[in-house]
Amino acid sequence: MNTHGLVGVPDAGAFLARLTRLDPTAPVRLRTAGGRVALWGRLPWEVLVTREVAGHGPDDATVAAGELLAVLARGGDELPLRRDAQWRWPLPPPGGETVESVSGAELNRLAEAAAGTLREVSAGGLSGRSVGQRAVRDALLDHVALVATPVGGRPVEVSQRLVQAISRMGFLGPGQVQSVEARVRVAGNWVGISAPYGVAWLQAVKKLTVMPIGGHPKG
Repeated sequence: MNTHGLVGVPDAGAFLARLTRLDPTAPVRLRTAGGRVALWGRLPWEVLVTREVAGHGPDDATVAAGELLAVLARGGDELPLRRDAQWRWPLPPPGGETVESVSGAELNRLAEAAAGTLREVSAGGLSGRSVGQRAVRDALLDHVALVATPVGGRPVEVSQRLVQAISRMGFLGPGQVQSVEARVRVAGNWVGISAPYGVAWLQAVKKLTVMPIGGHPKG
């Protein structure tokens, strides 16, 4: 198929505009099922974000997000040059389950608190000591922002990476978020936050212990 097939152009444009603002060179993956097209992108802090829009696009194609945004902006219908090899990340399995609901106001508060901490430490250091902005950012992103507690199940840790993804991609929607509700979801070893205008997913990674070869029991 040589056309993008997107019908929900304003929704797709909003997603692509946010994605390219965070990463101008980002690829976007389009996957079609049941008259809907799922747009997938990956943020610079390792979170996958997705939004479904109306359309009958290509079954599965990856293009440059900036190029697709430019096509939509001028009202074109062609699919930009395919760049399937640029998509190198697995997707969460379909389905999954909702663990707990969380208010948009709480997610917004968590996102703003982290941003405020980054500004404060970047400007004044930590306990009087200068600290690199990137080191502070990475520590904040790895922080467990909240813990979802399903009835009879194991607690699910929600990283600040997911909170920032929902906030920066505008998935809570415009204006007031007090009445907005999001859901913490799990699918396999993925944890996600599903909001009214999109979903953010993060894959749990098991930390491996690396031993020098000389000290290994099997040498």
